Amino acid sequence: MNPILIACSHGTSSLEGRAAISALVDRVRAMLPEVRVDEAFVDVQEPEIDAVVAAVPAGAASVVVPVLLSTGFHTRVDIARAVAAAPGPCVATAALGPNPLLAELLAERLHAAGLDAATDAVVLAAAGSSDPAAAVDVAAMAELLAARLGRPVTTGFAAGAGTRIAEAVSAAREAGAKRVFAASYVLAPGHFAGVIAAGGADVVTPPLAPEDAVAAVIVERYRAAAR
Repeated sequence: MNPILIACSHGTSSLEGRAAISALVDRVRAMLPEVRVDEAFVDVQEPEIDAVVAAVPAGAASVVVPVLLSTGFHTRVDIARAVAAAPGPCVATAALGPNPLLAELLAERLHAAGLDAATDAVVLAAAGSSDPAAAVDVAAMAELLAARLGRPVTTGFAAGAGTRIAEAVSAAREAGAKRVFAASYVLAPGHFAGVIAAGGADVVTPPLAPEDAVAAVIVERYRAAAR
């Protein structure tokens, strides 16, 4: 029997955001028809990750895939706690990013939005975290995106440690950019997507879910752990 895949996202009060994450998990189910896929959350929504892991049938194995873009408190504490208390074999994978598939998706979004001129600047706009490891992950993602685009990519954060998005946008303009593109490095509509949209960039790309590329990263994480 294949291990159960527990797709654990943050949770949001945004109905549009909830629909995007549910659609993403449905795409994972379509890619893994032979695997049971359960949803779980670390905040705002239910069922909570602890309850979902605890409800895994006795003797069954499970893999928790954080539907989160970076390492942070929720991966290190909430998910780790649930996995440690699991009734059967259970492992958690790394967060979804950094990942080349996500860099490709971000690049596609930017080009579709009109990124072209050498005077265009790109800010990778992330939610942010108080955990320094999250900023390291975002920096690595920015490097992957820069390599894919062939141009520099700076970072900005909606919260937590690091440069705020509005500050990153202003810095890009001061450095000579005619237009500033904010590449939304969030999964779904909600609070952080709103902060990114209000950050002052000339162009803001949409959140990443429920694109197939994101679902493919979840499947990739699951298969590696299941092996």
